[in-house]
Amino acid sequence: MKAIQITQYGGPEVLKLQDVQIGKPAQGQALVRVKAAGINFIDIYQRRGTYPVPLPYTPGLEGSGIVEAVGEGVKNVKPGDRVAYVHEPGSYAEQTLVVADHLIPLPSTFSFEQGAAFPLQGMTAHYLLHEFRKVKKGDIVLIHAAAGGMGLLLVQWAKHLGAKVLGTVSTEEKAKLAKENGADEVILYTKQDFAEEVKRITKGHGADLIIDGVAKTTFPGNLKAAALRGNIVIFGAASGPADPISPNVLMGHSLTVSGGSLFNYILNKEELTMRSKAVIEGIQQGWLKLHIDQAYSLDKTAEAQKRLEDRRSTGKILLTP
Repeated sequence: MKAIQITQYGGPEVLKLQDVQIGKPAQGQALVRVKAAGINFIDIYQRRGTYPVPLPYTPGLEGSGIVEAVGEGVKNVKPGDRVAYVHEPGSYAEQTLVVADHLIPLPSTFSFEQGAAFPLQGMTAHYLLHEFRKVKKGDIVLIHAAAGGMGLLLVQWAKHLGAKVLGTVSTEEKAKLAKENGADEVILYTKQDFAEEVKRITKGHGADLIIDGVAKTTFPGNLKAAALRGNIVIFGAASGPADPISPNVLMGHSLTVSGGSLFNYILNKEELTMRSKAVIEGIQQGWLKLHIDQAYSLDKTAEAQKRLEDRRSTGKILLTP
């Protein structure tokens, strides 16, 4: 089969399309014919070596497709089933082996593109808005990179929970998209000091919850933008890791800073089912909408990752093997 392989860390140029062998599914595994794969920042961190992985390595932790074969003991899926998955490496390929218990049944009304776009970002949005602060009507939620695939889902979900949603974006085009998806106010961080704008918009109150996947360039402003007893949640580092601070800095406004990773919030089948069900129901009910930015063929993987890395995308970037 064809698959992208990385044999050394580096820029997008290290992503090479290769002919590789894939074995039969072992006990507890399923062989999935990949129809679509999601591209995420974690793939870029792994490619750079920021999050080292054993090489050679086929990237991609999220995808959808059709079960082609199952190993011994697999009862939850069978050949021909339409499935989605996350936290299983190797989706930048025509086929991949997946732990069967990690597969999510894909509703017949979902396309494979939708199936690859919802698991990682949808379930991440769920835990970010449910695990650190119980968002109630009227809470002020600040979402950085509000027009990306992750940001758009967070904006919609926070709005669904009754929050007043503020978003930061880099361009007027992205600001328009964030507003169309429910953001009450959008701040162009390229032209404005977002912390000052948050304080101005909220008449000095600040943001009760700040959700930040950018980190280095945004974290200092988060400390100024947060409300008294506010919560700041870091779940990524698109601009690089945030610089260290003294924990005592948090005392003045009684702030809470937390770190999150989806994989720590789908530790068992029950959590995976609960979160995936919540995302699927939101999409089926129509209040949660997926936005596909572009879909690329496997031979254009470097171009696809660079689009995300350069933060030129609005919505989800996919590969369609």
